[in-house]
Amino acid sequence: MQTVSTSREPYTFPQLLLKHAAERPDAPAMREKEYGIWHAHSWAGMAQLVERMACGLHQAGLMRQEHVVVIGANRPRLYATMLAAQSLGAIPIPLYQDAVGAECVFPITNADVRFALVEDQEQVDKLLEIRDSCQSLSHIFFDDPRGLRNYAEPGLSSLDQLIATGETFAASQPGWFSAEVAKANADDVAAMFFTSGTTGNPKGVVHTHNTLLDRARAGAEFDKLTAHEEVLAYMPLAWIGQNIFSYAQWLACGYVVNCPESASTVTIDLKEIGPTYYFAPPRVFEGLLTNVMIRMEDAGRLKRSMFDFFMQVAKRIGPDRMDGKPVGLAQGLLYGLGTLLVYGPLRNTLGFSRVRVAYTAGEAIGPDLFTFYRSIGVNLKQLYGSTETAVFVCLQPDNDARADTVGVPISGVQIKVADNGEILVKSAGLLKEYYKNPAATAEVLTPDGWYHTSDAGFIDASGHLKIIDRVKDVGRIRGGVHDGAMFAPKYVENKLKFFPYIKEVVAYGDGREKVCAFINIDFDAVGNWAERRNLAYAGYTDLAQKPEVYQLIQDCVEKVNADLSLDSLLAGSQISRFLILHKELDADDGELTRTNKVRRGFIADKYLPLVDALYGGKSEQFIETVVKFEDGRSGSVSATLKISDAKTFAPVKAAA
Repeated sequence: MQTVSTSREPYTFPQLLLKHAAERPDAPAMREKEYGIWHAHSWAGMAQLVERMACGLHQAGLMRQEHVVVIGANRPRLYATMLAAQSLGAIPIPLYQDAVGAECVFPITNADVRFALVEDQEQVDKLLEIRDSCQSLSHIFFDDPRGLRNYAEPGLSSLDQLIATGETFAASQPGWFSAEVAKANADDVAAMFFTSGTTGNPKGVVHTHNTLLDRARAGAEFDKLTAHEEVLAYMPLAWIGQNIFSYAQWLACGYVVNCPESASTVTIDLKEIGPTYYFAPPRVFEGLLTNVMIRMEDAGRLKRSMFDFFMQVAKRIGPDRMDGKPVGLAQGLLYGLGTLLVYGPLRNTLGFSRVRVAYTAGEAIGPDLFTFYRSIGVNLKQLYGSTETAVFVCLQPDNDARADTVGVPISGVQIKVADNGEILVKSAGLLKEYYKNPAATAEVLTPDGWYHTSDAGFIDASGHLKIIDRVKDVGRIRGGVHDGAMFAPKYVENKLKFFPYIKEVVAYGDGREKVCAFINIDFDAVGNWAERRNLAYAGYTDLAQKPEVYQLIQDCVEKVNADLSLDSLLAGSQISRFLILHKELDADDGELTRTNKVRRGFIADKYLPLVDALYGGKSEQFIETVVKFEDGRSGSVSATLKISDAKTFAPVKAAA
């Protein structure tokens, strides 16, 4: 098998593209699914496309060190626009395609963006809507022309026209493009990523070619990636996790990146491609598992019994087997039978039949969820990193993946723990700066090169990093029977989110005498559960307040409480009271970031009457909330929410 060249030569991204195109011009670089058919783009074809786009952008007036906004789903031509901009020494800024127009104003104005390269009519309309607020924005190029025939806005043009202009220029000056690519060096700025902005305006994280490629290569070396890997690119390019896996490592390793037809076909496309290298945040793995559980609840009694039996076998044997530990002949044969009857078909249903390495990151994953995938033979591992560290800081070795750690520091990384428990990182992958924000840069980067992660954790005896929570979120219970006990909200939330009926949780307790929580039910999973019990409901709000649903969720809460009682450190984090919210938390309503992280403080302020009701001993509370619909309209949702008490358990003392 062809292994990856992990040469530390100081390449830029366009230089790597030309290297692959020269060494294996006909090998597939990307695939794109359109109208149900996969179309391949060779390395030579991608290089030619990038050359024409770069020449077209040069003709349109794009200058070195200018910023270019890229908005859209994963599409080969949008990947090519980023490479084209970098070929000219310009700096691409991928933005979230599901962000509303107002969220794009700050990045565009902050970076003085003149050029935007977008996917389709939806993104064009968004930019035209905010154009008056973005005075510098003068050129908008779109990929998909559907719906845009009668648009006559100044500066609006198609990528096809841009490519045609570039083709003419490239033909007249055949050596110009390669000369421009050669001008760049690895320490030039390569891209800028705007943080989620959980508080205040987002910050532009500036990365060079070297910082991104150094971490991409380090990750490739760690997992022995080859040029034969298959990757499915379906998460937003604006999220650095997807960008590293399907852009930086794509060019560092030369493997194939596959772009699904749409968000609705990802599950089908996943099974068709059968990726060997897979990456997704915990929310995706939770959703896949929820779909499996829904299907099993609809299955016949015999099939459910077989599934339950072999899942118990998998839970007992699977993790040890995955870690290369001996399991005994009888247990091995039993697991083999389970693979034939359950685990193999299940991996195929999930699209994981060929996965060699699967990673999750972005936020902590629940230990039960993590163990589930490894128990059925999916090599799911956790990694630790952030936008500012170019992702790869810690990775888990194949034979030493643990539910309660995020791995070991990889090549080129140093870690130390501050007196307050904060993790500090030093590596070649650290951000250059926050754009136009020296004060924020100075807050996170020390003069001697250490980055403040804002995460609390420690290195255990085996050298693995354990993350407890964000430093600012780790608190203490004050008063009551657990006075002084540690409170780690994210740990509690993730344990609850393992249950297929629970989609999101926001736990509160710092400085209070007990822990209370807001819960979002998973509408599909609970709806399916309700229908099988002939429980009628009229939408999310109605279903969420059914007494039967409250009992279902209470059972989940109390199971988690019982489990927490076994942990002497976190026994005080048991949930005493909870309510089920009348609406799903939504990024459009400001409750989640675009990477689906809970904005805890914002939610507490927005739903202060509910917080007060939980801690005030009330049994119900009326709430009315303004919401934004997908078409941009606003409305309101109101309900009287029930508040339930949950059973808590005395901490279990360890045996002497």
